Amino acid sequence: MEKSNVLFLLTPKNSVACLNDTMNVRQALEKMRAHGYSAIPLISQEGVYLGTVSEGDLLWHIVKGEKISMEDLEDIKVIDLPRKNNTPAVKVDADINDLVEKIINNNFVPVIDDRNVLMGIVTRKRVMQELLKTSNK
Repeated sequence: MEKSNVLFLLTPKNSVACLNDTMNVRQALEKMRAHGYSAIPLISQEGVYLGTVSEGDLLWHIVKGEKISMEDLEDIKVIDLPRKNNTPAVKVDADINDLVEKIINNNFVPVIDDRNVLMGIVTRKRVMQELLKTSNK
């Protein structure tokens, strides 16, 4: 890839579904189902990246409880769930090599500014498309 930073691969935040820290588990499940995501960024009300929530994080919480109803899930904030794989973010001015190291084990990598505010994500699919395009030149 020719460019030195990650911006040319970025899907901007306004095009990315996110969870916010005030959402409950039921809302998180519904949003993930509606978008067909298996993992989704979690941000604060100010847009600060707090981590990633996966289907596994939600499902493990549900199955460990005794007879949890959908109503019970409305009482549990998604921010309070333990998260197994907290996808590491890269800074907006990160080098491509930093991004590639992180994208190998994740479907996407969050991109943040110097205040840790989510700028958007870079997907593994987008990185692979760019690599194919570059290798065919």
